[in-house]
Amino acid sequence: MSATAIRRTVLAASAVSLALLATACGGGEQGGEDKGATGGSKSEKPAAKALTAAELEKLVVAKGDVEGHEITKPGKADVFDPGAVSVEKAECEPVGQVLSALPASKPASSVQRLVVQKPEAAKKDMPSMEELAEMTEEEAQQATLDSLDITKTMTSLWSYEGDGAEQTLAALREAGKKCAGGFSMTIDGEKQQVGKVSEEKLSAGEDAVAWTVATKQDGTPGETKVVVFRQGTTLAGFSSFNIAAVTRGEAFEQPTAVIEAQAAKLG
Repeated sequence: MSATAIRRTVLAASAVSLALLATACGGGEQGGEDKGATGGSKSEKPAAKALTAAELEKLVVAKGDVEGHEITKPGKADVFDPGAVSVEKAECEPVGQVLSALPASKPASSVQRLVVQKPEAAKKDMPSMEELAEMTEEEAQQATLDSLDITKTMTSLWSYEGDGAEQTLAALREAGKKCAGGFSMTIDGEKQQVGKVSEEKLSAGEDAVAWTVATKQDGTPGETKVVVFRQGTTLAGFSSFNIAAVTRGEAFEQPTAVIEAQAAKLG
Protein backbone atom coordinates (compact mmCIF):
# COMPACT_ATOMS: atom_id res chain seq x y z
CA MET A 1 0.00 0.00 0.00
CA SER A 2 1.48 3.40 -0.98
CA ALA A 3 2.11 6.21 1.48
CA THR A 4 -0.59 8.24 -0.25
CA ALA A 5 -3.11 5.42 0.13
CA ILE A 6 -2.22 5.07 3.78
CA ARG A 7 -2.60 8.74 4.53
CA ARG A 8 -6.01 8.82 2.81
CA THR A 9 -7.32 6.45 5.44
CA VAL A 10 -6.57 9.01 8.14
CA LEU A 11 -9.04 11.88 8.40
CA ALA A 12 -8.28 15.60 8.44
CA ALA A 13 -10.10 18.89 8.90
CA SER A 14 -9.51 22.50 7.89
CA ALA A 15 -7.75 24.63 10.48
CA VAL A 16 -9.68 26.31 13.27
CA SER A 17 -8.53 29.72 14.49
CA LEU A 18 -8.68 29.90 18.28
CA ALA A 19 -8.35 33.27 19.99
CA LEU A 20 -5.22 33.13 22.12
CA LEU A 21 -5.79 35.08 25.32
CA ALA A 22 -2.88 37.23 26.49
CA THR A 23 -2.00 37.55 30.16
CA ALA A 24 -4.47 39.94 31.72
CA CYS A 25 -3.63 43.13 33.58
CA GLY A 26 -1.45 43.06 36.70
CA GLY A 27 -2.56 44.35 40.07
CA GLY A 28 -2.66 48.11 40.51
CA GLU A 29 -2.32 50.01 43.80
CA GLN A 30 -5.25 51.83 45.39
CA GLY A 31 -5.02 55.49 46.39
CA GLY A 32 -2.51 58.16 45.39
CA GLU A 33 0.60 56.49 46.74
CA ASP A 34 3.77 56.97 44.71
CA LYS A 35 4.38 53.39 43.59
CA GLY A 36 7.81 54.22 42.19
CA ALA A 37 8.97 55.71 45.50
CA THR A 38 7.50 53.01 47.76
CA GLY A 39 8.28 50.04 45.53
CA GLY A 40 4.70 48.83 46.06
CA SER A 41 3.92 47.98 42.43
CA LYS A 42 3.96 44.35 41.29
CA SER A 43 5.41 43.77 37.86
CA GLU A 44 3.30 41.80 35.42
CA LYS A 45 4.34 38.24 34.73
CA PRO A 46 5.82 38.10 31.22
CA ALA A 47 3.73 36.21 28.70
CA ALA A 48 5.11 32.74 27.99
CA LYS A 49 7.07 32.56 24.76
CA ALA A 50 6.69 30.02 22.01
CA LEU A 51 9.71 27.96 21.06
CA THR A 52 11.17 28.63 17.63
CA ALA A 53 11.22 26.06 14.85
CA ALA A 54 14.98 25.69 15.38
CA GLU A 55 14.42 24.93 19.05
CA LEU A 56 11.70 22.41 18.24
CA GLU A 57 14.04 20.67 15.78
CA LYS A 58 16.35 19.92 18.71
CA LEU A 59 13.50 18.61 20.86
CA VAL A 60 11.52 16.43 18.46
CA VAL A 61 12.26 12.69 18.53
CA ALA A 62 15.15 11.74 16.27
CA LYS A 63 16.91 8.68 14.90
CA GLY A 64 18.05 6.47 17.76
CA ASP A 65 15.66 7.94 20.35
CA VAL A 66 13.15 5.06 20.18
CA GLU A 67 14.56 1.55 20.00
CA GLY A 68 13.13 -0.53 17.16
CA HIS A 69 11.61 2.49 15.40
CA GLU A 70 12.63 4.30 12.22
CA ILE A 71 12.34 8.10 12.50
CA THR A 72 12.44 10.37 9.44
CA LYS A 73 11.13 13.70 8.23
CA PRO A 74 7.76 13.13 6.50
CA GLY A 75 7.47 13.53 2.77
CA LYS A 76 4.72 15.39 0.92
CA ALA A 77 2.74 12.16 0.50
CA ASP A 78 2.66 11.67 4.27
CA VAL A 79 1.00 14.95 5.23
CA PHE A 80 -2.33 16.61 4.50
CA ASP A 81 -3.07 20.00 3.00
CA PRO A 82 -5.53 21.64 5.45
CA GLY A 83 -7.35 23.27 2.56
CA ALA A 84 -8.26 19.88 1.08
CA VAL A 85 -10.57 18.87 3.93
CA SER A 86 -13.89 19.93 5.39
CA VAL A 87 -15.87 18.82 8.45
CA GLU A 88 -19.65 18.60 8.63
CA LYS A 89 -19.80 19.82 12.25
CA ALA A 90 -17.69 22.88 13.04
CA GLU A 91 -17.34 21.84 16.68
CA CYS A 92 -15.58 18.65 15.53
CA GLU A 93 -12.90 20.38 13.48
CA PRO A 94 -10.26 20.24 16.24
CA VAL A 95 -10.63 16.45 16.43
CA GLY A 96 -10.33 16.12 12.67
CA GLN A 97 -7.25 18.32 12.72
CA VAL A 98 -5.17 16.30 15.17
CA LEU A 99 -6.51 13.03 13.77
CA SER A 100 -4.73 13.94 10.55
CA ALA A 101 -1.61 15.28 12.33
CA LEU A 102 -2.57 18.92 11.80
CA PRO A 103 -2.62 21.46 14.65
CA ALA A 104 -6.00 22.25 16.19
CA SER A 105 -5.19 25.96 16.08
CA LYS A 106 -2.46 28.14 14.62
CA PRO A 107 0.89 27.59 16.38
CA ALA A 108 3.81 30.00 16.20
CA SER A 109 6.11 27.18 15.08
CA SER A 110 5.97 23.45 14.37
CA VAL A 111 7.98 20.39 13.32
CA GLN A 112 7.03 16.81 12.43
CA ARG A 113 8.58 13.37 12.26
CA LEU A 114 7.27 10.09 10.83
CA VAL A 115 7.95 7.22 13.24
CA VAL A 116 7.64 3.67 11.89
CA GLN A 117 7.69 0.45 13.90
CA LYS A 118 8.15 -2.86 12.09
CA PRO A 119 8.03 -6.21 13.92
CA GLU A 120 10.40 -8.88 12.59
CA ALA A 121 7.68 -10.44 10.41
CA ALA A 122 6.96 -7.10 8.78
CA LYS A 123 10.61 -6.60 7.83
CA LYS A 124 10.20 -9.25 5.15
CA ASP A 125 9.05 -8.08 1.75
CA MET A 126 5.53 -8.87 0.62
CA PRO A 127 5.53 -12.36 -0.98
CA SER A 128 5.98 -12.48 -4.73
CA MET A 129 3.26 -13.84 -7.00
CA GLU A 130 5.27 -17.06 -7.40
CA GLU A 131 5.59 -17.48 -3.63
CA LEU A 132 1.90 -16.75 -3.10
CA ALA A 133 0.96 -19.33 -5.72
CA GLU A 134 2.73 -22.03 -3.70
CA MET A 135 0.87 -21.11 -0.48
CA THR A 136 -2.57 -22.03 0.71
CA GLU A 137 -5.09 -19.21 0.77
CA GLU A 138 -4.71 -18.92 4.54
CA GLU A 139 -0.89 -18.87 4.34
CA ALA A 140 -0.94 -16.25 1.60
CA GLN A 141 -3.27 -14.02 3.58
CA GLN A 142 -1.16 -14.37 6.72
CA ALA A 143 2.11 -13.65 4.90
CA THR A 144 0.63 -10.56 3.25
CA LEU A 145 -0.76 -9.22 6.51
CA ASP A 146 2.51 -9.90 8.32
CA SER A 147 4.35 -7.76 5.78
CA LEU A 148 1.85 -4.94 6.45
CA ASP A 149 2.05 -5.15 10.25
CA ILE A 150 3.58 -1.68 10.45
CA THR A 151 2.60 1.02 12.90
CA LYS A 152 3.09 4.54 11.57
CA THR A 153 2.95 7.44 13.99
CA MET A 154 3.06 11.03 12.80
CA THR A 155 4.68 12.91 15.66
CA SER A 156 4.22 16.69 15.78
CA LEU A 157 5.44 19.51 18.01
CA TRP A 158 3.40 22.74 17.96
CA SER A 159 4.50 25.73 20.05
CA TYR A 160 2.27 28.69 20.97
CA GLU A 161 2.59 32.17 22.39
CA GLY A 162 1.12 32.97 25.81
CA ASP A 163 -1.42 30.41 27.01
CA GLY A 164 -2.22 29.25 23.49
CA ALA A 165 -1.15 25.65 24.19
CA GLU A 166 -3.42 25.45 27.25
CA GLN A 167 -6.35 26.99 25.35
CA THR A 168 -5.87 24.64 22.41
CA LEU A 169 -5.70 21.53 24.58
CA ALA A 170 -8.84 22.64 26.44
CA ALA A 171 -10.63 23.11 23.10
CA LEU A 172 -9.52 19.64 22.00
CA ARG A 173 -10.83 18.04 25.18
CA GLU A 174 -14.20 19.76 24.74
CA ALA A 175 -14.41 18.83 21.05
CA GLY A 176 -13.69 15.19 21.89
CA LYS A 177 -16.63 15.13 24.30
CA LYS A 178 -19.02 16.88 21.91
CA CYS A 179 -18.05 14.65 18.99
CA ALA A 180 -17.84 11.30 20.80
CA GLY A 181 -20.72 9.99 18.69
CA GLY A 182 -18.90 10.68 15.43
CA PHE A 183 -19.10 13.06 12.48
CA SER A 184 -18.54 13.09 8.74
CA MET A 185 -15.97 14.93 6.69
CA THR A 186 -14.56 15.14 3.18
CA ILE A 187 -10.93 14.82 2.07
CA ASP A 188 -9.93 15.56 -1.52
CA GLY A 189 -13.58 15.10 -2.52
CA GLU A 190 -13.90 11.71 -0.80
CA LYS A 191 -16.42 11.22 2.00
CA GLN A 192 -15.04 9.97 5.30
CA GLN A 193 -16.92 8.97 8.43
CA VAL A 194 -15.77 9.08 12.04
CA GLY A 195 -17.96 6.60 13.86
CA LYS A 196 -16.79 7.12 17.41
CA VAL A 197 -14.26 9.11 19.46
CA SER A 198 -13.44 7.07 22.58
CA GLU A 199 -11.47 8.71 25.38
CA GLU A 200 -8.45 6.84 26.74
CA LYS A 201 -6.33 7.35 29.84
CA LEU A 202 -2.86 8.80 29.41
CA SER A 203 -0.36 10.43 31.73
CA ALA A 204 2.15 12.58 29.85
CA GLY A 205 3.44 16.12 30.14
CA GLU A 206 1.53 18.66 32.22
CA ASP A 207 -1.84 17.76 30.70
CA ALA A 208 -3.02 15.40 27.98
CA VAL A 209 -5.92 14.06 25.92
CA ALA A 210 -6.01 10.65 24.24
CA TRP A 211 -8.58 8.96 22.01
CA THR A 212 -9.20 5.91 19.90
CA VAL A 213 -10.96 7.17 16.77
CA ALA A 214 -13.02 4.67 14.78
CA THR A 215 -13.27 5.57 11.09
CA LYS A 216 -14.80 4.19 7.91
CA GLN A 217 -14.06 4.92 4.26
CA ASP A 218 -15.82 3.17 1.36
CA GLY A 219 -17.23 0.72 3.88
CA THR A 220 -13.79 -0.24 5.22
CA PRO A 221 -13.40 0.28 8.99
CA GLY A 222 -10.26 1.66 10.56
CA GLU A 223 -8.90 2.84 13.87
CA THR A 224 -6.47 5.60 14.77
CA LYS A 225 -4.81 6.35 18.09
CA VAL A 226 -4.64 10.08 18.77
CA VAL A 227 -2.70 11.65 21.65
CA VAL A 228 -1.90 15.28 22.44
CA PHE A 229 -0.02 16.38 25.55
CA ARG A 230 1.23 19.77 26.74
CA GLN A 231 4.63 20.71 28.12
CA GLY A 232 4.87 24.44 28.78
CA THR A 233 3.98 26.37 25.62
CA THR A 234 4.33 23.32 23.40
CA LEU A 235 1.88 20.59 22.40
CA ALA A 236 3.11 17.17 21.27
CA GLY A 237 0.67 15.40 18.94
CA PHE A 238 0.63 11.75 17.83
CA SER A 239 -1.58 10.16 15.17
CA SER A 240 -0.92 6.43 14.93
CA PHE A 241 -2.20 3.83 12.44
CA ASN A 242 -1.53 0.13 11.77
CA ILE A 243 -2.54 -1.26 8.37
CA ALA A 244 -2.58 -4.93 9.35
CA ALA A 245 -4.59 -4.29 12.51
CA VAL A 246 -7.24 -2.48 10.48
CA THR A 247 -7.42 -5.35 7.97
CA ARG A 248 -7.65 -7.96 10.69
CA GLY A 249 -10.16 -5.93 12.67
CA GLU A 250 -7.82 -5.96 15.66
CA ALA A 251 -7.13 -3.23 18.18
CA PHE A 252 -3.59 -1.93 18.61
CA GLU A 253 -1.98 -0.03 21.46
CA GLN A 254 -1.01 3.61 21.81
CA PRO A 255 2.55 4.28 20.59
CA THR A 256 3.73 4.39 24.22
CA ALA A 257 7.46 4.17 23.47
CA VAL A 258 7.26 7.12 21.09
CA ILE A 259 5.18 9.20 23.51
CA GLU A 260 7.53 8.50 26.41
CA ALA A 261 10.62 9.33 24.34
CA GLN A 262 9.09 12.62 23.19
CA ALA A 263 8.00 13.53 26.72
CA ALA A 264 11.53 12.89 28.00
CA LYS A 265 13.04 15.23 25.38
CA LEU A 266 10.57 17.99 26.20
CA GLY A 267 11.41 17.66 29.89
